[in-house]
Amino acid sequence: MKENNIYKDHTLIINELERSIKLYNWDFILSFLPVGSFLVGGYIRDIILGRMSLELDVDIVVPSSAIDIGQKISDEFKGKFIVLDQEREVVRIILNHISIDIANQISSTIEGDLKSRDFSINAIAFLFDKNCLLDPLNGIKDIQMSLLRTYSTKNLLDDPLRILRCFRFVSELNFNIDKKLINFIKKYRGKINLVAEERINYEIKRIVKGPNAIESILLVKKFNIFGFETLYKDSFIKDLEDINFEKLSQTEKNKFLPLFLIVQILDEVSMEQFKFSKAEILKTKLLRKWHLILRKKNISQLNELERFDLHQELENILPSFIFYLPKKLHSEWLNRWRDKDDKLFHPTNLVNGDVIKKHLKIKDGPLMGKLLYYLSKELAYDRLQNFDEAIYKAKLWIEQNAPKCD
Repeated sequence: MKENNIYKDHTLIINELERSIKLYNWDFILSFLPVGSFLVGGYIRDIILGRMSLELDVDIVVPSSAIDIGQKISDEFKGKFIVLDQEREVVRIILNHISIDIANQISSTIEGDLKSRDFSINAIAFLFDKNCLLDPLNGIKDIQMSLLRTYSTKNLLDDPLRILRCFRFVSELNFNIDKKLINFIKKYRGKINLVAEERINYEIKRIVKGPNAIESILLVKKFNIFGFETLYKDSFIKDLEDINFEKLSQTEKNKFLPLFLIVQILDEVSMEQFKFSKAEILKTKLLRKWHLILRKKNISQLNELERFDLHQELENILPSFIFYLPKKLHSEWLNRWRDKDDKLFHPTNLVNGDVIKKHLKIKDGPLMGKLLYYLSKELAYDRLQNFDEAIYKAKLWIEQNAPKCD
């Protein structure tokens, strides 16, 4: 039986698993797997939810010799081979659109292995040789109930990143967190700091890109996951629920909402700590800079220079910023930003440095930069109409601003 796109009957799930393995073309590796191997984790969960994507993540557990098995598969099909954990024998093979993780079974029984996994929804196994499902923690029922639950909180303490992963599943799957799990998260959230920064970075980026990212970010703030209580109290947006994000197109949401949401929970220092790129940190600094300016000044009180600087600095990320403005301005600003010919929202110039040097006696340097800034501002405010006028105004500006020699 399948209701609301969720498979419930084991036979239907198995049939869909077998169909998808052939459809996504990774059945060729099955002959390399020893008896007792099983499929586990997100692949089965997503089959049950009916949400498979073109980029596949496959998790397979083998009785032993995961590294040797992975190496043979990689060599045979010319895939990229990565040893993720030498001691515990966890490897990854990347074959075109498929990422396959192979690990050794860590318990004496499959049930014991499943009970050591993070959440019940990921603790469902498909036994290849027996062609059956094993669900000792009622993970299928939890999927039906959209509930995130763990068998043992020790499993989360063994890898505290799993605490943060709760919020990823809220964002990506729209699942609710079990009350006992919530209490555990509140108590042990500080353990996240023990996790490698790159792994935290990965989870945060998954959280802010999910279809239910806003709900997830609200929980991150509510539970003060990163311990930035001062930051959260001085949050950019206190009422995310009240923002009408529908003004953005889907493409704009995909591109600009992640940055907007990251800024709600992290500052520049924490982003640097969690290994965000310099470009991402710079965007955050700019959003914060203009947010602080507009806390002191109404947008209508900005003078020409300030308004021009705002658009020059925020041009490429403006949809991430508009929600800090009065609601009545959102549509107007978005529409003007979408118009690539709007010279204020997309500052440009009629001339460049080479043209200036050709027509006027000026060299590269600070003066050239100030001149180009001036000409761009004049164009933004419709005080320049053509090339000749730009050269004329440039000449006048140089006469007034170039250093005088006695």
